[in-house]
Amino acid sequence: MTAHVNSDRRYVLGLGCERGTDWNDVLLLAERAFREIGIESGQVLAVASIDARMEEPAILDTAAHLRLPARFFEAAVLERETPRLKNPSEVVFARVGCHGVAEAAALAAAGPDAELALPKIKSNFATAAIARIA
Repeated sequence: MTAHVNSDRRYVLGLGCERGTDWNDVLLLAERAFREIGIESGQVLAVASIDARMEEPAILDTAAHLRLPARFFEAAVLERETPRLKNPSEVVFARVGCHGVAEAAALAAAGPDAELALPKIKSNFATAAIARIA
């Protein structure tokens, strides 16, 4: 994915949410994440999350609204990102089998040399993080 990346799109938005979360809540959190690091959605390559949320309307609708592809990863793949997480969580591990969703998904999608541009931020029912492609 990183070999021929459009140089304008150097970020991946990682998202996590409770089931049934209103997509507007997720979208507002995504927009807050963009503002916090001073980027626009046009600089983002994809939205990423855990495969358990592959059919979650809040994530799918947010990705569609932002006109971004959504990528999903198995918990075991996200768990391999744990050493790079800024906010690993035992609670998340107990629930889904990896120590983080938003941060880990962003990093997994952005590649092995990526770094977190924005560690996890939260709303009441969702999390977002942004990884920068190296």
